[in-house]
Amino acid sequence: MTPDQIRLVQASFARVKPEATAAAEAFYRRLFELDPSVRGLFHGNMAQQGEKLMQMIGAAVGLLGRPETLFPVLHALGARHVGYGVQPGHYDTVGQALMDTLGALLGDAFGAAQREAWAALFAIVKREMLYTESPASLAA
Repeated sequence: MTPDQIRLVQASFARVKPEATAAAEAFYRRLFELDPSVRGLFHGNMAQQGEKLMQMIGAAVGLLGRPETLFPVLHALGARHVGYGVQPGHYDTVGQALMDTLGALLGDAFGAAQREAWAALFAIVKREMLYTESPASLAA
């Protein structure tokens, strides 16, 4: 991501953060509209799940300038998601739900530049969460 993209993501997330609960609810509502089958991957309290989602997005946004810290966090998160039954194709649906949610919440403030910046962030998140190379396979 470029420094401008990082700035755009951080600025737009700062606008969403005060409405984190509503943002999480809107995200999951959109996710389940896009792919009702993923609803079965979620067990327990969705409000707590929403809090975790917004915390993770906040952490990713905050660590954009420090990939050496961000990437291991995303690798571990991706490994946990495999255990939950998340399939690689689900990431595209999650990305669409995220973009749709941001667009709905930010309105005109979610223009082409912001959309492109968030798409770049999500591409990194997806790539790193799907990263499954073990240290042993890297040595081969």
